[in-house]
Amino acid sequence: MERPDREREESAARQAAAQLTAQGVHGVALAWVDNAGVSRVKTVPTSRLAHAARWGVGMSPCFDVYLVDDSSVTSPHIGGPDGDLRLFPDLDRLTVLAARPGWAWAPADRYEQHGGPYAACQRRFARRATEAAAARGLRLRTGFETEWVVARAGAEGPEPAYACSGPAYGMARVTELSGYLGDILEALAAQRVDVLQLHPEYSPGQFEVSVAATDPVGAADLAMLVRETIRAVSLNHGLDAFFGPVVVPGGVGNGAHLHLSLWEDDRPLCSGGDGPYGMTRECEAFLAGILAELPALLALGAPTPASYLRLAPSRWAGAFQCWGLENREAALRFITGAPDAPGAANAEVKCFDPAANPYLVVGAVLTAGLAGLDAGLALPPPVSGDPAATGVAPRLPASLDEAVEHFERSGLLRDALGDALFEAVVAVRKGEVRLFDGVPPEEIAAATRGRY
Repeated sequence: MERPDREREESAARQAAAQLTAQGVHGVALAWVDNAGVSRVKTVPTSRLAHAARWGVGMSPCFDVYLVDDSSVTSPHIGGPDGDLRLFPDLDRLTVLAARPGWAWAPADRYEQHGGPYAACQRRFARRATEAAAARGLRLRTGFETEWVVARAGAEGPEPAYACSGPAYGMARVTELSGYLGDILEALAAQRVDVLQLHPEYSPGQFEVSVAATDPVGAADLAMLVRETIRAVSLNHGLDAFFGPVVVPGGVGNGAHLHLSLWEDDRPLCSGGDGPYGMTRECEAFLAGILAELPALLALGAPTPASYLRLAPSRWAGAFQCWGLENREAALRFITGAPDAPGAANAEVKCFDPAANPYLVVGAVLTAGLAGLDAGLALPPPVSGDPAATGVAPRLPASLDEAVEHFERSGLLRDALGDALFEAVVAVRKGEVRLFDGVPPEEIAAATRGRY
């Protein structure tokens, strides 16, 4: 896909810039996410937004082989000091940041200098997968849950000073941090983010926010916007927001569960059929494709050694390759919804965490689901109870090394990602395995909890 009509984009950007200036916005952040799951950015003055929309903003491709600590590796197609790309803001997703007065944000697509598509652009990979589904007359509605731990700013150490002391899921936490949580809700509402719920989670100082489902690319955009909004509100309150997979080893970590439902036009395929729990046979095959590919998908959705400190049995992390009805220990959880709300039925992939690049996740999950649909796969029997106790389901990879082995054997994901992006992902994963080889869990957690 070549660049969109940039003269038209420039004209639209001039109008947008005028509106932003009238609102007191002086800078726009053009953001994308690298293969280590870190959000990278270039910013431009609002007066330069039209120029950025027409000509793009320079950004090196080397960041595709950066690790979580900002060191770098190399891959067969990407690496070293040479080359440059152009970042182009998606003006349809341009958002004034409510918790950072004077700033706006837009996700960026990346292109080559000559205007052609950049083969390793993760956002375009997610868009290609979405278009492949549309070509079959299908659409996916997706949404990420965002979990984080809030602590007093600068209160580092083996165990940070949590910003609240109330019990898991307890109203006491909401009362302790009511002003902070209220500001998060207010900022998200001002940015037209449709929040479904916000609640205390299990770990000390941990919360979760869920937003309404949308298209796969939009869901990945929202995951990043929600995270940056929480980060900004936290700083405003003198707090740190930790999105790493684990904050303290041995406890329940942060997940980034992906909810999804499959639709054919306006017909929900997760309900109204004769498959398991009322899903259609198309939905069953789609979910079976995801379940079959989960060991390889972990290299994208649980992408760092810290992920495997979280992905432990009996912690509701989804450590087993199985599915079940409302089973929080299964990696793939099916939710029927209320009987009088058939469109509410959906599936949840529980084994992913916030270190993941959400564009890679939605694109790869969609790819796996479509492969299952094309192959006419069927789901195995559902699992109830804790597989760690019953022994009825295989364990998903327990280390990043093991997940990468599955990923490298996946011809499906290599073909979908393309060699350049696939090899860059492999290089980053192996780089982080080496980076944290022999490092104690406490040091891994401390090195990663504040990086995403």
